[in-house]
Amino acid sequence: MGKQVVPESARRRRRPTKNGAVLSERLIVETALRMLAEHGGSGLTARRLGLALGADPSTLYRYFAGMDDLTLAIGAELIGRALNGWKATGDWREDLRRLGLRIHRAYLAHPQAAVLTASRVTGREQEIAADEAILAVLRTAGFPDRDAVRIYHTFIDQSLAFAALDAASLALPAAAREADERMWESAYAQVPEASHPHIAATADLLAARMNHSAYPAALEMLLDSAGAQLDAVVRRAGARPAP
Repeated sequence: MGKQVVPESARRRRRPTKNGAVLSERLIVETALRMLAEHGGSGLTARRLGLALGADPSTLYRYFAGMDDLTLAIGAELIGRALNGWKATGDWREDLRRLGLRIHRAYLAHPQAAVLTASRVTGREQEIAADEAILAVLRTAGFPDRDAVRIYHTFIDQSLAFAALDAASLALPAAAREADERMWESAYAQVPEASHPHIAATADLLAARMNHSAYPAALEMLLDSAGAQLDAVVRRAGARPAP
């Protein structure tokens, strides 16, 4: 049986840490995000986090059941930041477009954390709120429940998959990332037309596009597909005789 985590209201320190801060879940998560940015996933340990907070590492386990529990909290924080300030307008395409781009930006703002958390299911408040919001947009727009769940699944997985892919590139050492980006202007630009006519014909376009995220275009394709499905639902409903 997992260790019981005490509610935060019952575990708040009565006195500041060595750094003069009062511990809280939010402070620990924010400090962990900063450490991930500075040291990457391998640099986030309870010992190092305790040092950064000016607290004994064992204190962390009053707030989180373990480092994996902290990882889930970090993932939930990124989702929460994406959702913060977003409100549905009633235009389902625009609402999903804005939310998808917000999720992508929130994860790319913390690439090391994105690589660590994008594939996780946190079950925490922020994630549940985002899921409820997406499903509400789809069901309110008129998608049948089965279609709404399928589109929700595709939408959120696409958002997180591109966030992880693009974050992994940003998390590379600068020299490696720059070498990858130059490859489209070097190796691909030199491919012989005789053996690779299609790459040669589009080399300039590839160089201009491939170092940018494909997520906005992929998101538009998903919304176009969903829109066509909704149109079909409306046509079918209109074709039925009135009760």
